[in-house]
Amino acid sequence: MSCPPPPELWGGVECTVNRVGDRVFDQLARSGHADRITDLDAIAELGLRTLRYPLLWERFAAHGDAAWTWADARMDRLRSRGVAPIVGLVHHGSGPPDTDLLDPEFPARLAGFAGTVARRYPWIASWTPVNEPLTTARFSGLYGHWYPHARDEVACMRMLVHQCRGVQLAMRAIRAVTPHARLVQTEDLGETLSTPPLQYQADFENERRWLSYDLLCGRVDPHHPAHARLRRADISTDLLAAMRDEPAPDILGINHYLTSARFLDHRVDRYPPAAIGGNGRHTYADVEAVRCGDLVEPRALLLQAHARYDLPLAITEVHLGCEPAEQVRWFAEMWDAALAARDRGADVRAVTAWALLGSYDWHCLVTRDEGCYEPGAFDLRDGTLRPTALADLIRRLAAGMSPTHPFHGPGWWRRPDRLLYPPPPPDIHLLSLPDADPPASWSSALHDYR
Repeated sequence: MSCPPPPELWGGVECTVNRVGDRVFDQLARSGHADRITDLDAIAELGLRTLRYPLLWERFAAHGDAAWTWADARMDRLRSRGVAPIVGLVHHGSGPPDTDLLDPEFPARLAGFAGTVARRYPWIASWTPVNEPLTTARFSGLYGHWYPHARDEVACMRMLVHQCRGVQLAMRAIRAVTPHARLVQTEDLGETLSTPPLQYQADFENERRWLSYDLLCGRVDPHHPAHARLRRADISTDLLAAMRDEPAPDILGINHYLTSARFLDHRVDRYPPAAIGGNGRHTYADVEAVRCGDLVEPRALLLQAHARYDLPLAITEVHLGCEPAEQVRWFAEMWDAALAARDRGADVRAVTAWALLGSYDWHCLVTRDEGCYEPGAFDLRDGTLRPTALADLIRRLAAGMSPTHPFHGPGWWRRPDRLLYPPPPPDIHLLSLPDADPPASWSSALHDYR
């Protein structure tokens, strides 16, 4: 049998527009990309031919006709450079000021905007109407970090459904213009590990992480483990039935970060106070799994998604806020994970160099303006686009060459000095096998989870 071809190489620009109270944080403005169309030339010169790119609802609402002029120029530039956009419409946002993720009209209004964009650019073939719906619902509805700052599961579930229904209605409006348009649906795919007393909590979180995909793939029927929770959030059975009738995503976009995998430990005396939380039933530490044990292997997550959905996959964000050598190691490792998953039968179409222009203040989840900048393929700190070592690796991969690089040795996530907390007990095995099975469904013990 012949080996499958390597994945495509995609790129992406960090473009979050999120709201904290009455303040809006706009990554395109922070990076200066909003005023520099020549960035697109530099990106094209890396050899990239597909780019996740924002035409965000919030920016159009704020800037009116000027936003269309801005978008026209950038779509024309990408097209002239032979770069196909995957257009995003909401990226961790909550829409214009007169709506939010709890608004029942959010889906229909997003669809109206999507149709307007599609009619202006009918040649655009790939779309991500809403980036990471579950992650956004958690940060806005469960933890209260982002507007509208709710802190309960009912709000979180409503926000999730409104975003996912918005994706479906947006794609319906887009396909009325461009019938062949593809939905590239992104979501952060972490893994939760735990000590035995907290296994019920880990099971809950490991099942919940699939919920945006399950909603968009028509899997949430009355037998689904989340069905009762959605109903308690006043999501009607008619709406859930209607969502099951829409087409599934064309590509599932997996976003994975080193801190996405968590470890829950009931032995709270081993951790600093900032790591301690709880669920109303147990108090426990919630820390990065990589800081206390084995790494959750990215190829295992890809194989889990393949086994669960049997749909084409892409790694749609690869970024590490670290020194250039470590960024190169991490990207090369994610590339190798995609190849390994393909060798085991997963249809992994692409790996995406994310945050090409860097990102701001993600160390605090974009809740404060502290000017904390993380470079990407380009470093903007001296006011110019200075290519980094990662740019060299991207050029090499885009040219079809192997991902060799001058930095030898393992990344910090594989060195003993990464450990900040005591190791788990011997009976805990952190997920590291590339052929690990998907997590089991939520156990019956979750009925009293809060």
